[in-house]
Parts: sequence; C-alpha cells; structure tokens
Amino acid sequence: MFLKKSNSSRPGKWIILKFCVFIGAFVLPGCSGLGPSTIKGNRYSYNTTLQTSNDQQLLLNLIRLKYRDTPYFLEVNSVAAQFKFRADANADATAQSGLKTILGLGVGASVEENPTVSYAPLQGEQFIQRFLSHIPLQNIFLLTRSGWSFERILRVCLERVGSLKNAPTASGPTPKIAPVYEGFKKAANLIRKLQLKDVHTLYLETRGNTPELIFQFEKTASSFSELQQLNKLLGLPPENLRFVLTTHPSDDNPQHIRVETRSLLGVMYYLSHGVESPEEDRAGGKVTLTRHSSGEPFDWAVVTGDILKIHSQSSRPQQAAISVNYRNSWFFIDDSDLESKSTFSLLAQIFSLQSGNAKDMGPQLTLPLGN
Repeated sequence: MFLKKSNSSRPGKWIILKFCVFIGAFVLPGCSGLGPSTIKGNRYSYNTTLQTSNDQQLLLNLIRLKYRDTPYFLEVNSVAAQFKFRADANADATAQSGLKTILGLGVGASVEENPTVSYAPLQGEQFIQRFLSHIPLQNIFLLTRSGWSFERILRVCLERVGSLKNAPTASGPTPKIAPVYEGFKKAANLIRKLQLKDVHTLYLETRGNTPELIFQFEKTASSFSELQQLNKLLGLPPENLRFVLTTHPSDDNPQHIRVETRSLLGVMYYLSHGVESPEEDRAGGKVTLTRHSSGEPFDWAVVTGDILKIHSQSSRPQQAAISVNYRNSWFFIDDSDLESKSTFSLLAQIFSLQSGNAKDMGPQLTLPLGN
C-alpha cells in the first residue's frame, strides 16, 4: 500500500489559525464592553471626588471668614480623561514527531488612563459684583419652590423684615457686640409652623420693576394663634391674611413690608458664626469674641446653632459628613447632624445661584495627572 506523504507543517498551521480565531472571539467581546465599564467606574469616582472637593472648599472658606482670613475659590473648569486600550495575543506551535503539536498561547491586555484637570480662580468684576450684591427676591422664591423650609431660607438669606432684625451685624466679620435677632427668629419659626399646616400660598409678582413675595393665607388660618402672633410681630391686625415682602414698599399700604436680603458674602459671614473655634484660638485673640452689653460672652449658638454647627478638634474626625484641616485643627460637620447638612446644602445652592452665571475666570492652571 502506498501512502502519500503529508506536509508535517499543515496541522500546526491549522491549529494556530483555529486558536487565533478563538483568541479573537475571546478578546474582542471584552474590548467591546471595556468602554462602558470604564465610564461606569470612573464617572462615579470623578463625581464623588469633585462633589467632596467642592464641599471642602466651601467649608474652608466659612472657616477663613471666621478667622477674618481672605476667602478664595478655585473652580474645576474641566476634566478630560483619555483611555488607551492595549491588547496582544501570541500563539506558537511546535510540531514534533508524527502529528503531535505543542501550542503556546499568550494573551495580554491593559488600560491606561491619562486624566487632565483644568483649574480657574473665581475672580473679576462680574464675580465680585455677584458676590457682594444682595440676593434678589426671585432667587429666594426659587429656593422656596425647591422644597426648602421658609424658616431656613428666611433666616439664612434675610437681614430684616419690617422692624424685625435678623442679626444684620452678622453679615460681616464677627461683631464685638451681641446682635439683635430674637423677634425675627420667632417670626420665621411661626411662618414655618404655618407652612406645615398648609394654609397659605406664596407667589411672586412684579410691580413696575420691583419683585414682590406675597404670602396669602386661607380664611381658616385667621383663628390660628401662629398667624395672630405673626401679625403682631409684623405690626398688622390679628386677622390679617395677606402681607407682601418687597424692597420698595408702598407708604400707604401697611401690608407692604420692607425686606432686606443678604449678599452671598453676607450669607457666608452669617453662617461662619456657626464655626466653633478651638479654645486656644479664642484665648490667643485669633477670633473675635462677641459680648453682651453687660460684658458677658455671647454664644452664637443661639443665633445659628440650630441650623448649622461646625465643630473643631485636634484629631481627624471619624464621623464627619465633610471635614477640612485648617490652622492645625480639624473642622467638620457631624454626619448625624441633619440640620447642619441641610443648611450647608442650601448654602451650596445659593452659591450656585449667585455666582454660577458670573464666573470671570483668571488664568487657567491645567495639570496632567497621568504618569
């Protein structure tokens, strides 16, 4: 019997070809899912990191104001991340005696990330004007429509309603004399109680070029003690069901009540009084001590303590929602302090409203973060 001599290299070539097809079937599907999986993981990381960084910067500037240091804001202007995928596969076959073939297979893949971050300081005439200009009533109305309580918004954003003063001296560096705040705080609390009873309507109107916030109460509310007390504080008849907050009231209409709002800087100064500085800093004259007219120390917690508390300690806090290290101390908001976390979140929204459309960027600093 005659046998045709076969080409000993052909089986090896076919095996290599088959394994190359196998490698392609294995590697390429992985590549097709690489992009989405990379975005899923990295977008979350960038999102949480930027959010934490923004909160830390805002908290840092509140502490700076407490110490009469200059606030400064450096915004992340852009984040660009490039990903490079590199995959290689190799196969080799060695034909030995007969048709026996030994196949060597190697598969390698790697992903390289090269992020670039651009920073820009918030500065310039437009930003300063928005930073120092008073919050318009339109923005206050917008905040009320976002679900925030009237009490929190009014106490943070307003300096005065009629004759009721909301610690106007707190809209700047810590004063030496105790502020006037009791009547306003009580009125804001009464408005909150009426808000929870759902017996009012709040709407915004414009008279000429002047925006007006109008509080309209239902007839059934006239018998509520909260509304009667509120009217008394505002100098209105006990049964009054309507009043208007405006920056330009009508002299002949007692229902039109003059209101003065804070600036963004004033809001930050006001909330900076919620910073509890270390005892050694107070004793060393690094922060202003406020006193009553009698000379007794004034506790700012009675003004802002129920809406914002920023604690301090020498060691890094373990249960902090947000914390920063400044002047060799750790300052933080406790993670279980929901009132302080809410007020801090409100501050972040006010900051965005007041400065978001007025960013006059200075020179940008671009940092490549890859290797």
